[in-house]
Amino acid sequence: MYLDKTDFYYEMVLSKGKGLLTKKAEKILKLLGDNTIVKLKYRYRNTDDMNDCLQSGLLFMFLNWNSFNEKKFKDAMPYFTEIFKRGATDGYNKLLNKKSNQEGIPTVSLDSCNDGDGFFNI
Repeated sequence: MYLDKTDFYYEMVLSKGKGLLTKKAEKILKLLGDNTIVKLKYRYRNTDDMNDCLQSGLLFMFLNWNSFNEKKFKDAMPYFTEIFKRGATDGYNKLLNKKSNQEGIPTVSLDSCNDGDGFFNI
């Protein structure tokens, strides 16, 4: 399937009007992700990392498709390409543990470890 920006824009406007992604819009988003990840494949250590980042980028696009503002943007392709790249980068950072989680760095308390007896028993 060829990625036509006019069809893509039309499908996104149609999807926003319906409140659900159309099947064609889903296929176009998947194709956009596949085409973009191929251009970024040199960044990944192996195929598994690339596929994980592809899934992360697709997840970002499918979660945020309804934030596309058709009144502000006349072309949907750059908008969704950027969302995909940010999602893939987020997935890559999680793979390499570059991004800390919400709880922060896990720590062990020296007072409460070892069933409350403390770390050191003197």
